[in-house]
Amino acid sequence: MTVPILNASGCLDALTAPEVARTLDGFVTKTITPLPREGNAPPRLAETESGLLNSIGLQGPGVDGFVAEHLPRLVQLEVPLWVSVGGFSAGDFEVVCEQLDEHPEVDTIELNLSCPNVDEAPESSAELVAAARAATGKPLYAKLSPALWDVAESARAVVAAGADGLSLVNTIRGLALDPHTLAPKLARALGGYSGPALKPIALACVYACATAVEVPVVGMGGVRTGLDALELVAVGATAVALGTVLFGDPGAATRIRTELVAEAVARGFGDPSAAHRTSVVNAEKTLHMGVNSSGCTEREDC
Repeated sequence: MTVPILNASGCLDALTAPEVARTLDGFVTKTITPLPREGNAPPRLAETESGLLNSIGLQGPGVDGFVAEHLPRLVQLEVPLWVSVGGFSAGDFEVVCEQLDEHPEVDTIELNLSCPNVDEAPESSAELVAAARAATGKPLYAKLSPALWDVAESARAVVAAGADGLSLVNTIRGLALDPHTLAPKLARALGGYSGPALKPIALACVYACATAVEVPVVGMGGVRTGLDALELVAVGATAVALGTVLFGDPGAATRIRTELVAEAVARGFGDPSAAHRTSVVNAEKTLHMGVNSSGCTEREDC
């Protein structure tokens, strides 16, 4: 059994790079909103020492434009299609999901509940999921923020509201300054941070949610190698998505898929999926043995 590899929403334009999209086990669109959006003012991208800041602001054609112009072309990729959905109210999520529900070409809907570059909806994540659930029978994956105080509790809430799976994690809010002027590099100042430094945060969030709910999880955040992907599987991911790495290495999906198998076999697993939740199980065993985070038993003075 293989571990599917997808792209993180917004990190690949399949219409300009269809050959890259076809190397994936599923393509995830940019976030679609009810109405067209121009996005935030430029500059909207800034490189940092360990990643990338973006403040795109959900630029897109709106759901009508997506269905009329983009969807027919995306179907030609012949890969499972995930559509990312966003909005600024429960009604927005409901409207877009209701329209997508009419199109069998759309396999899965990912609910972008955590974009750091736009104003948040007034409703809770659970209420947004409930609105989407009422509008569609398609599988719904809730994309959560790594900045949540208790991501496990949020996972329980969105699953109870009707989410079939989770996407973990979205970017986290960050700021980069011009070293000469000390002014923010982005026009909006703050942006969503992605890249290698996000991986420990992603691992922690996937681990927390995998112990809280029993639904499929797409793990993402800082994946550059097959070992990075295997670590996400080990903490509970059932699929892995690639983000920033695709900007510098469009062929990353093929390479990482090969490396993932090799890394799993090197550790005694028949295939990568056999490593699923290994870290969770090992942590539970350690806890039952009474060993703390310093490696000492409860009887030892560390």
